[in-house]
Amino acid sequence: MSEIRKVKKIHQDIEALIRSNGPLPIKRYSYSEIKKMTNSFQSKLGQGGYGQVYKGNLSNNSPVAVKVLNASKGNGEEFMNEVISISRTSHVNIVNLLGFCLEGQKKALVYDYMPNGSLEKFIHNRNLETNPPLSWERLHRIAEGIAKGLEYLHRGCNTRILHFDIKPSNILLDKKFCPKISDFGMAKLCSNTQSIISMYGARGTVGYIAPEVWNRNFGGVSYKSDVYSYGMMILEMVGGRQSISIEASHSSETYFPDWIYKHVELGSNLAWDEGMTTDENEICKKMIIVGLWCIQTIPSDRPAMSKVVEMLEGSIDQLQIPPKPFIFSPTKTQVDICTTTSSSD
Repeated sequence: MSEIRKVKKIHQDIEALIRSNGPLPIKRYSYSEIKKMTNSFQSKLGQGGYGQVYKGNLSNNSPVAVKVLNASKGNGEEFMNEVISISRTSHVNIVNLLGFCLEGQKKALVYDYMPNGSLEKFIHNRNLETNPPLSWERLHRIAEGIAKGLEYLHRGCNTRILHFDIKPSNILLDKKFCPKISDFGMAKLCSNTQSIISMYGARGTVGYIAPEVWNRNFGGVSYKSDVYSYGMMILEMVGGRQSISIEASHSSETYFPDWIYKHVELGSNLAWDEGMTTDENEICKKMIIVGLWCIQTIPSDRPAMSKVVEMLEGSIDQLQIPPKPFIFSPTKTQVDICTTTSSSD
């Protein structure tokens, strides 16, 4: 099949997918409208493997973020995942998709603009003047908000949505630092009664991928895979707040989840900062214990997100220290091998 015919076939498949899921409750924009709202892509907010994000304004002057996808990016599956899954959601902790553009190879997504950007910039490489460290109270509220957003995706939608890429860079913050789960390119939709799903290969980001996603010997892939990613993320929020890297180095002693488990297990005082109040120390410990429960190796040992919300909102005295998880993370090479060799369950 020639390249032109292949591109045409992909475009036809996407259009057919839109019709089969329609009518979608969001606006479809032309490429000229996308160009106009971004003032010819003048102000870039960021970029990644998917493409670029630009700041724009709608005709009523409301600010928006416009994600323009690379023309060569896959077969359009990630684009349609995002359009179809987010257009079915309505929750304060899920990013609001306003519209999309599909015109030949040109694909774009239009979102509400989030003035505080992503959570990542506040917990990594922060500029203390422009991105001061978030307070423990604010971190706790953000962790709760993300948990409620995931609980909604897993239980509150007509169709269960598994995100598969929960990480700090995919959590956006509005002007009041209310967290919004974004980037549904890896998402998978399934029925609410479906506990284990079939999936070809691994999907997600190294460091946040649940063991069963890249190696089925650990168990079936389910909504509990998102729980694992969430747990790694809130441990990272704690580590980032204290300027401790959670990345595994050549010395496993500095791997944050392993290091912090030893301290929690021994009942050590977690107040790394002498200025921390009793309340702040409790928030810190609560986030760590919840995170450690979420990254249990066997999926059935992890709590559902409704239980996570309950633990975060409850008293620290009611939380039990979880068993020590068998903590490790696959390398990118291992995930790539899994992606190319795994077969559907």
